[in-house]
Amino acid sequence: MKTAIITGGTSGIGLATAKIFLAHDFNCVLVGRSSARFEQIKSELVGSSEFISADVRKVADCDKIILRTVELFGGVDVLINSVGIYHEGAITSMDSKTFDDIFATNVKGTFFTTRAAVDELIKSHGAIVNVASDAGLKGNYFCAAYAASKGAIVAFTKSLALELASFPVRVNCVAPGDILTPLTLNQLKTSGGTVEELAKFYPLGRIGTPAEVAEAIYFLANASFITGAILSVDGGLTC
Repeated sequence: MKTAIITGGTSGIGLATAKIFLAHDFNCVLVGRSSARFEQIKSELVGSSEFISADVRKVADCDKIILRTVELFGGVDVLINSVGIYHEGAITSMDSKTFDDIFATNVKGTFFTTRAAVDELIKSHGAIVNVASDAGLKGNYFCAAYAASKGAIVAFTKSLALELASFPVRVNCVAPGDILTPLTLNQLKTSGGTVEELAKFYPLGRIGTPAEVAEAIYFLANASFITGAILSVDGGLTC
C-alpha cells in the first residue's frame, strides 16, 4: 500500500482528503495539533490511518512527522500540505505576532515538512500537493498577510517542481476559493456575513465543499505528467 501524509488532516479540506485517499486504499497519516480532535473524527475514517501530533511551526516537529511515518509504514508516497490559518483585517491592525503565526503555519510549516519528506519522496518517485488559495493568485480585500502567505505557496510550488522534476517527484498545488469548512464559518462569524452572501460572488452560484477540493488533490497526486500546476478549485471565481 502507498502512504499519504496530510497536514491539517483532522478538519476541513485535510479531513476530506484523508477520506478520499483511504477510499483508494492508501495508508493515511493525519497530522494536527490536537489528539482530542482526532479522537472526535477517527470513527469517520475507514481504512489504515494513524495520527501524529505536531506543530508545523516547529522544524523539529516537521522532521518528526516524516520519521514517525517511516516507522509506521516504511516510506512516504504523497505529501499533502493542507494545514493553514486565516486572519482578516486591515494592514494597520496587523501585529507582528499574528503576522509571524500566519507565515510560520502557512509557509514555514509547508516548507520544512516538505524538506523533511524529500528524501523519502525521491525513493518512491512520489508527489507533493500544496494547498494555496484564490487569495494567493489575485489578492483579497482585508487579508494582505494571508494572501501573501498563499502567494508564497504558489511560488514555492512552481520552484520546487523544477527542482525535483529530474528525480522524478511531482509538485502541484490547488487554489481553492471559499469552501464550507470550519475556517470559513469562523471567518463569516467574525465578519457577520453569510454563506448565501458569499455564494453571490461565484459564477457557479455557490461555494465549494471540502470533498470537491479533496478530489482535485487526489487527481494531482496521481496525474503522472503534471507538475508545477496551480489548479483553481473556485467555481469560476478567478476566471
